[in-house]
Amino acid sequence: METLIPTINRLQEVFLTVGAEIIQLPQIVVVGSQSSGKSSVLESLVGRDFLPRGSGIVTRRPLVLQLVNVAPLRERLKIENGVRAEEWGTFLHCKNQIFTDFQEIRREIETETERSSGDNKGISPEPIYLKIFSPKVLNLTLVDLPGITKVPVGDQPEDIEAQVQEMILSFISNPNSLILAVSPANSDLATSDALKLAREVDPDGRRTLLVISKLDLMDAGTDALEVLLGRVIPVRLGIIGVVNRSQHDINTQKNLEDSMKDEQAFLQRHYPSLASRAGSRYLAKTLSRLLMHHIRDCLPELKTRVTVLSAQYQARLNGYGQPVEDHSATLLQIVTKFASDYCNTIEGTARHIQTSELCGGARICYIFHETFGRTLQSIDPLGGLTELDILTAIRNATGPRPALFVPEVSFELLVKRQIKRLEEPSLRCVELVHEELQRIIQHCSSFSTQELLRFPKLHDSIVEVVTGLLRKRLPITNEMVHNLVAIELAYINTKHPDFTDAAQVSASVNSQQAEALDGGKRWKNEKVAEEKAPPAGFGSPSKGQAINLLDTAVPVSRKLSAREQRDCEVIQRLIKCYFLIVRKSIQDSVPKTVMHFLVNFVKEHLQSELVGQLYKQPLLQELLIESQDTAQQRTEVAQMLEALKKANNIISEIRETHLW
Repeated sequence: METLIPTINRLQEVFLTVGAEIIQLPQIVVVGSQSSGKSSVLESLVGRDFLPRGSGIVTRRPLVLQLVNVAPLRERLKIENGVRAEEWGTFLHCKNQIFTDFQEIRREIETETERSSGDNKGISPEPIYLKIFSPKVLNLTLVDLPGITKVPVGDQPEDIEAQVQEMILSFISNPNSLILAVSPANSDLATSDALKLAREVDPDGRRTLLVISKLDLMDAGTDALEVLLGRVIPVRLGIIGVVNRSQHDINTQKNLEDSMKDEQAFLQRHYPSLASRAGSRYLAKTLSRLLMHHIRDCLPELKTRVTVLSAQYQARLNGYGQPVEDHSATLLQIVTKFASDYCNTIEGTARHIQTSELCGGARICYIFHETFGRTLQSIDPLGGLTELDILTAIRNATGPRPALFVPEVSFELLVKRQIKRLEEPSLRCVELVHEELQRIIQHCSSFSTQELLRFPKLHDSIVEVVTGLLRKRLPITNEMVHNLVAIELAYINTKHPDFTDAAQVSASVNSQQAEALDGGKRWKNEKVAEEKAPPAGFGSPSKGQAINLLDTAVPVSRKLSAREQRDCEVIQRLIKCYFLIVRKSIQDSVPKTVMHFLVNFVKEHLQSELVGQLYKQPLLQELLIESQDTAQQRTEVAQMLEALKKANNIISEIRETHLW
């Protein structure tokens, strides 16, 4: 288990090289109010003075501190990193520079802090990464955060308290972190800011360890025994008391080893029952043990997370494609892929099939058989025709002579008027299919051809070429559909096999009327009456009125005679019968025309049109220019994928036998 903490340190370094923390690694986060003794606690763990000191807020940037245990110089088989010192430190931002003087480490922390935070108490969320190698330390990973402050000083903003708390919460919200809450013994534990923040993210206290600092500064006659025993506020991972160095010890540069001896002596005098479970040395051992067990518990989930992210980043990298080397081959490949995806979307064999709505060929089929078909079925064969219109057409077709039979010219005139009504929905069907073919372009650009998104100019050019091809075919298809209706209007085929003979219709109507009337006498009487009085519906003046031939006759509704009813019904039956024949033909021929002249033509000529318009040497370089972000994103994703692979290898080195 001793290898677990160094393993986490290696993982942290791997992810730091790509400048991202996509994996929440186990670490110990030190939280406390300003001047609570956090820095003294950390220095006691290291055994050296290396942190900045002063009044007010001193820690102004997060400090990620990795402690690495190494063998003493005299026992080393080889020189570590070419360093002959007993102890040394390195900073991530100072690559290949080794600090053997801990005063230089302190100055480097101050310099780096001022570089990003300013020199007047400003804070920054950007961490400083420090690694210390020493035979006196235990393997640990700690994060020292700015102390919780209430009142802004210097150039600190008015909301400095909220900023510090937000920074602290961003670290302790990590479920894989342990919280080291530092609270001074000479203040009321119930008002501890560190415990309050810890409770917000860890209400059960499963990740919180409490350190009571400055035990030697309590008022005379008081002690922290009840607090250390957990009787005031219980903490799941325990409560450890420590004695910090006084300001006089710091000013006189008292040795930390001597300070630890004095600490043990103080604990033996004032807390003899807890002396073995308190102090800086016990704190270091406890932190190391807790961190190792915590890493062990987090490791399976960590490995799963790395595996999942590796697969995701590999998929993203594949989506970005490789840098363009052969422009001609790349262009042909993308054009061919787009044309194939476009045709497959029409055929219904595309890989990316939508489930939210119909698209492509399915939508075209719906337009043909549902939208267009139902629209034609809803057209009434006799819609817009009144009996008066029919009688007027019959009389106009006979001229000055009374008609003995229903004239054929009136039938043709009226049925053509009804057939003309089929043209508008037919042209609308063409328009709907054209719109769907336009939508397929965007569908293929967004879902099917991911490589196309890398080249914005090529994408726009392909859309322009396909749109132009559709625009050219639309008037041709409209003309052919218009011709279909014109063909039906050009010749009314009364000998069509499905058309009912006019004589049969007339005989059928006569027989029905004969049954309805009482013999032929009534019909004869009405005929005599009809001859005596001309019909009032066609401009005949009523009795007592002067005749004015210049006035326009106004039709007046009246009851039709039996002869007129017969003629109207014959014409209506013939119109309905022939209209249904033509409608059936149009409903069948329009989709075929649209498919041949528009859909199939585009499918067959799409690739050749794209190649002919775009495969030109002067255009290749311009069309295959990647978007500004694509190359950078590809590099970043490749680096992250490489980091994840390294992390996976590091985790795989830990055998299960090492975890227990």
